[in-house]
Amino acid sequence: MDNVKELLVILISSSLVSNVVLSQFLGLCPFLGVSRKIKTAAGMGTAVIFVITLASAVAGVIYKYVLQAFGIEYLQTIVFILVIAALVQFVEMFLRKAMPSLYEALGVYLPLITTNCAVLGVAISNVQKEYDILTGVVNGFATSAGFTISIVILAGLREKMEYNDVPESFKGMPTVLLTAGLMAIAFCGFSGLL
Repeated sequence: MDNVKELLVILISSSLVSNVVLSQFLGLCPFLGVSRKIKTAAGMGTAVIFVITLASAVAGVIYKYVLQAFGIEYLQTIVFILVIAALVQFVEMFLRKAMPSLYEALGVYLPLITTNCAVLGVAISNVQKEYDILTGVVNGFATSAGFTISIVILAGLREKMEYNDVPESFKGMPTVLLTAGLMAIAFCGFSGLL
């Protein structure tokens, strides 16, 4: 029962309280770049959920059964980057075949998942916190779900703001950054949950 409680705390903490984008400021490039439309943001969020969750599982297995077994833990960053790059290539090939419109909408941001520091950050965080494989996968899923929540909320706000009368100096990225900052402040309210 304690294990389920711990997993639930990690699920809530990683998705809301310690949101990867709004609290840790990781993954800002796709967060700001792909958040113009809700559909595109949801597609990017789904791809990130798949990549981070699978990367957490594969990185956990490789770290435990290969890197630790041979005493080469110092290679973790290089190995994790290779695992993430392979997974992103898989997602890119799948989207190109199965959902060409989403593939086109994501454009350059899909390959950027490879260099998305949130993906690597979760894999390294799982190792630093000494999570077992299951706990690491739950943390990866929750973190990517938090990324998806925040990018979809920002996309919804940006769609609504298109119809607002904004001063010329605030049009474009200044308004987006101000909105993201206000979202970060709002997400600080979740810190009282745990």
